Amino acid sequence: MPAQLLSIEVAPDLVDQVYRALLGAISSGALAPGERLTQEDIAARLAVSRQPVLQALRLLKKDGFVQDAPGRGVLVAPLEAEAMRKVYQVRGALDVLAARLAAQQRFRIDAKLIERGRRAARGRNVEAMIDADVAFHQAIYAASGNPLIGQSADPHWRHLRRAMGAVLQAEPQRETLWDEHEAIADAIAAGDVERAARLSDEHVSRASDALAERLTQQLARTAAASSPSGTPTKKGDKA
Repeated sequence: MPAQLLSIEVAPDLVDQVYRALLGAISSGALAPGERLTQEDIAARLAVSRQPVLQALRLLKKDGFVQDAPGRGVLVAPLEAEAMRKVYQVRGALDVLAARLAAQQRFRIDAKLIERGRRAARGRNVEAMIDADVAFHQAIYAASGNPLIGQSADPHWRHLRRAMGAVLQAEPQRETLWDEHEAIADAIAAGDVERAARLSDEHVSRASDALAERLTQQLARTAAASSPSGTPTKKGDKA
């Protein structure tokens, strides 16, 4: 007797599209940490039924991008500095390894990737900036010749996109980022293994520090806004 299979009610690609749309909005900051999301609102805004939204929200919750809200719906999860620092540590190790292996082969990163990144940096579309950044690093992973590097990095990049979205809100970071990328690409093309590894390590460290600074500033503004007088409490003041 043939096995009985349940019919599929929601097309997987539709769930994936909703997931990616929400993740993109969370990463770019269009959906801010702490913002409440409901199935009805998202379905209306994306012009889809509630079922794929429900499935996408379950995936986002499993991946740590949203969390249960009091009452109905979910909240966009906060960006936590310590958790992101650990993600950057893992990414740093993978990036350094990929840069070393790519430099051993004197791989030449497509100059169009850097041009695309600089062009995005001059615009205002944060998601385009993130996409260009990810494409550059994925090119180095591919150039390493070790597919396990990219596969290992992929789940972490979903969270890194959020971190990058927060950092790229600040304009001074944008052009500097691509100066660093170009220097890494030049070291790889020259076959300078140690320089490529060092620049990659410094690049990730600066990105991690920039995020920590950004989150500290956000916490300070939140504290100031929540203070009764509208200013942060000072040391020695009574709570």
